[in-house]
Amino acid sequence: MNDKLLAIGVVVAALFLALVMNLLTPGGAKSPEPEAAMAVKTMVVKSAELPVRVESQGVAKARTRTTLVSEVSGAVLKLSDAFVVGGTFQAGDMLLELDPTDYEVALQRAEARLMSAKAAMEFERARSAQAEKEWAMTGRPQSEAPPLALRRPYLLEAEANLLQAQSEVRQAKIKLAKTIIKAPYAGMVADKLADVGQFVTAGTRVGEVFAIDFVEVRLPLTERDLSMMDSPLAQNLTNKTVVLSGTVDGITASWQAAIARSEGVVSELNRAQYVVARLADPYGLKVDQSNKSVPLRVGTFVKASIEGKVLKAVFQVPRSALLEGSRIGLIDSEQLLRIVPVIVAHADDQYYYLSEGLTEGMEIVISALGTPIEGLKLRVRNDLTVESAQ
Repeated sequence: MNDKLLAIGVVVAALFLALVMNLLTPGGAKSPEPEAAMAVKTMVVKSAELPVRVESQGVAKARTRTTLVSEVSGAVLKLSDAFVVGGTFQAGDMLLELDPTDYEVALQRAEARLMSAKAAMEFERARSAQAEKEWAMTGRPQSEAPPLALRRPYLLEAEANLLQAQSEVRQAKIKLAKTIIKAPYAGMVADKLADVGQFVTAGTRVGEVFAIDFVEVRLPLTERDLSMMDSPLAQNLTNKTVVLSGTVDGITASWQAAIARSEGVVSELNRAQYVVARLADPYGLKVDQSNKSVPLRVGTFVKASIEGKVLKAVFQVPRSALLEGSRIGLIDSEQLLRIVPVIVAHADDQYYYLSEGLTEGMEIVISALGTPIEGLKLRVRNDLTVESAQ
């Protein structure tokens, strides 16, 4: 019994001693833990005017592409130096010449028949005049003379033969002229399908060319794109400036074009309307060699930037600042998070432009918040990037 009391006494004494030591130890009292705060980056917003540019894209295409077809038959005698793939030419230039011998002979025959018809015509006119004189000797008026007596049917037949002979000469000349295949416009050779010595018949394809006086780019515009224009009607965009940009031979270049027309229909595939931008002299053939720029080749993919309307009093914010559901995080005077809805008037690859929801001088959160909670304690650390770099 005494041993049990002794053990209990030792335990009580140890507890008492521990309590006294804890009370007497300096700094034993715990300070209250600071409230946790999320470090964020912020920015103060200011309203401004924004000239909007609508972005689109398309492929540069020739305004006209033509398959050259021979209209006559014959062996190819000569090719122009420009009649190679990539060769350029002007309107009316000779591209290919066929053997004209058969057509020269045909023209000579037609001219001979024409000379014979002219002679027959003169001969019949003389006979008709003689018949009129003979009828006048009868003393009766010419109106009573039978047509055969005045040889009028024979004269009409001679006139018809002369007209036919003239037509045959004209046709022979046309066929002879078509032995020389000429360029229908200033352009470039896309494909060469005939060569010297090859015999071609009427209807044979000899090449393919396309015009290079200007190129056209079809640009799709959505309803939202059109709402950003001065006029929401696509047909009212004619002559508006378009800046095209793309890469040619590894070189990034830009070209200034203009909208030539609207196609006037809505695509069933993407519900967009198409406008056509036109660029004159895309290959730079009409400028001095010293002033030549990078050519915009047919088939080049380009991006297009079209001048739109000016948005008044909008706030430019980084894309990272916009929360799901078109909301923005603000930081109030107590360093607490406040979430407000906003309206996005326009957007590009880097920024959103807000028309409603913010006021001048508000401080917004532009860093990622994860799951934003209203009233969350925040700590502004706009030098986070600098500290992390160190």
